[in-house]
Amino acid sequence: MSNVAVDLNDVTKSFGSKLVVNGLSFAVGTGECFGLLGPNGAGKSTIARMLLGMTRPDSGKITVLGVPVPARSRLARKGIGVVPQFDNLDLEFTVRENLVVFGRYFGMSTREIQRVVPSLLEFARLESKADARVGQLSGGMKRRLTLARALINDPQLLIMDEPTTGLDPHARHLIWERLRFLLASGKTIILTTHFMEEAERLCDRLCVLERGRKIAEGSPHALIDEHIGCNVIEIFGGNPQELTSLIKPYVQRIEVSGETLFCYAPDPEQVRVQLRGRAGLRILERPPSLEDVFLRLTGREMEK
Repeated sequence: MSNVAVDLNDVTKSFGSKLVVNGLSFAVGTGECFGLLGPNGAGKSTIARMLLGMTRPDSGKITVLGVPVPARSRLARKGIGVVPQFDNLDLEFTVRENLVVFGRYFGMSTREIQRVVPSLLEFARLESKADARVGQLSGGMKRRLTLARALINDPQLLIMDEPTTGLDPHARHLIWERLRFLLASGKTIILTTHFMEEAERLCDRLCVLERGRKIAEGSPHALIDEHIGCNVIEIFGGNPQELTSLIKPYVQRIEVSGETLFCYAPDPEQVRVQLRGRAGLRILERPPSLEDVFLRLTGREMEK
């Protein structure tokens, strides 16, 4: 079996006059979690649809699980599980019935479905809700059911489009835990997200997108080291222009977002000395993050 699960080569897609995916290339290794990171409108959902053969690229080549897409997308989809951005569960069916019906879509026999459903309910931590109607579930439970449903055919590849959007922190952490379990079992995951923490926690590698164009690629830590490489000091409460002039000689770079200064400082104490005694300032020193990488590369914060 090839150690490459997904390969995009110079893929372009436009809708009318709008270029949505711009000469994009990347490869995803088997067993890897590969993140597509970018704000709304960056092209993430369009890429996911092209991988499934639902949207045809204007140019370039796509191979999924060794199969050319969209030419043989029906064959490729047999080995893919999909978690869409918005739940499309049948609210009138029970939790168990949603799994059973989806298994039939894949041509599974009743015996096969009955064999796998208990383990999927356990995986989703929904054993006690098996006979509850979906409309009675919380948002987090619905997302876990959607994830379990995507596993009904034991796919090699999972394509997950914004899997934790709209969830509270507790529900989001439960989904992350389940995804880590899948990765440990050898599944390949393509994860589209605009949550920096999600990308940093789960992804082996990231492709950072802006307006359909790849602007960076690498592991989260490598991207942080390459583009930031030092602690960040956030300063809020003063005049940004005045503060910039004051501390500029002591930092590598300053980014301004609203009334907040993001200072990239190899020697943070030098910055603190310059600010000492100034009333009304709030100062936070922290390690660099992917949010800083995005701000550095695009000059703007991630849109949520």
